[in-house]
Amino acid sequence: MSSETLNYEADGLSMKGRLFRPEGAAGPRPAVLVFPEAFGVGKHAYARAEKLAALGYVALACDLHGDAGVVDTLDEVMKVLGELAQAPAKIRARGQGALAALVAQPGVDAGKVAAIGYCFGGAMAIELAASGANLAAVVGFHSGLDVIGKDDLGAIKGRLLLCLGADDPMISPEQRVAFEEALRKGGVAWDLNLYGGVVHSFTNPEADARGAPHALRYDARADAHSFEAMRQLFAETLGS
Repeated sequence: MSSETLNYEADGLSMKGRLFRPEGAAGPRPAVLVFPEAFGVGKHAYARAEKLAALGYVALACDLHGDAGVVDTLDEVMKVLGELAQAPAKIRARGQGALAALVAQPGVDAGKVAAIGYCFGGAMAIELAASGANLAAVVGFHSGLDVIGKDDLGAIKGRLLLCLGADDPMISPEQRVAFEEALRKGGVAWDLNLYGGVVHSFTNPEADARGAPHALRYDARADAHSFEAMRQLFAETLGS
C-alpha cells in the first residue's frame, strides 16, 4: 500500500491528513474517512486508515484541529471540545472539507464512501452524515453522543453503527436511550453494539498511558469485535 500527505481546507483551517491507498488497486475504489479521537490526528488514526487500505479501501486519516495539530492534555481537550460543541456548523464544516478532499482524489468511487470516527471523531462522522452527506455507512467508536445535534438525524442516508462501552462514564445510559429515540424518530437504519465492562477509548492501545483507567482504557476484545462489525457493515454497503 502507499500513503501520502493530503492538504485540504476546512472551516477556514489548513488541514493536513494522511491518505492511504490499497496496493495495486485498479479502477475506482470505495473510500473511508477516518476521524481521530479528540486529541487530534496521529498514530491511532493512521493505523486504522492503514488497516482499511489493507482491506481494499482508500482511507483518509483526517485532521481535526488544523496543521495536523495535537492537543496533549485532557484539560485542553475538554476546553476545545466545549467550544466546538457550541458550534455544530464548525464540526460539519470540518467533516465536509475532508469528504470533498477525499472524493476529489483519483481512484475514489464517490458513490461508495463511508465515515468512521473515534471519540469526538465519531461525533464528527455522525454530524457529517446528519448534514445529508452522501455516505453509505457511518461508524462511531466510543463516540460522544451529547455533542451531536439530534434534530437532523433523519438526514442520514446510509447505515449507522455505534460501538460503545457499556460502562463508559462519558456516555451515560440516559444519553444512549435519548439518542436511540432520536434515531428511531428520524427513521435511521442503525445498530448499537455494547461491550460490558468497557469504558472510553477502548480501541486505542495508548489509552492506558493517560493514567485514567476508570475512564480511558484499551480493551483488546472490544477493539477486535468492533472492528469486525465495521468490516462486515462495509462489506454489505461498500463492497470490497
